Amino acid sequence: MRKMMARVGPCTLAPRRDYFIVLCKSIFTQQISTKIAAILFGRFRELFPQRRPTPEKVIDVLCHDHHAKHCGLSRQKRAYLIDLAKHFADGRIPTRKIARMSDDEIIESLTQVKGVGRWTAEMFLIFVLNRPDVWPVDDLGLREGVRGSFDLAERPGAKELKELGERFRPYRTIATWYLWRNLGLALQKEAK
Repeated sequence: MRKMMARVGPCTLAPRRDYFIVLCKSIFTQQISTKIAAILFGRFRELFPQRRPTPEKVIDVLCHDHHAKHCGLSRQKRAYLIDLAKHFADGRIPTRKIARMSDDEIIESLTQVKGVGRWTAEMFLIFVLNRPDVWPVDDLGLREGVRGSFDLAERPGAKELKELGERFRPYRTIATWYLWRNLGLALQKEAK
């Protein structure tokens, strides 16, 4: 890990407070390219004052078909965004106390939203709340990063990855971040 950290550089994770917007964007990015998702999410943000969607405004705006079509939302993603907005609006996702909740409580709260699974909740814990000990064993990038960094013949399964992750506790988030970045550097090098 020491060599990997020197190669990758300092960890740049920083906490964010725009919980709702980040989760909206995560729904937009499901099953489409990052580039297309960015364009469509930009169109979505244009529908709101100061390009800032709020739960109440999302519910209001997405009740109109033409708005959903303008930003490329399928019926399913539209339903997911409305459900997310309702969970924020009625307090089922308690934004004021979310930073004090345990990782498991946050995962439980977020996965009650249609279209938000465990992986999305774990990415929220890592990239938004910067929780220190998240080890997303179902993440393909982490599995591939571990395979390459530890010279494994095959990509590890969840069970093997859980066992390996114990050596990084209580800083598995940092290890995850470095394994992802190291994989990215390796892929860039191969592409050249």
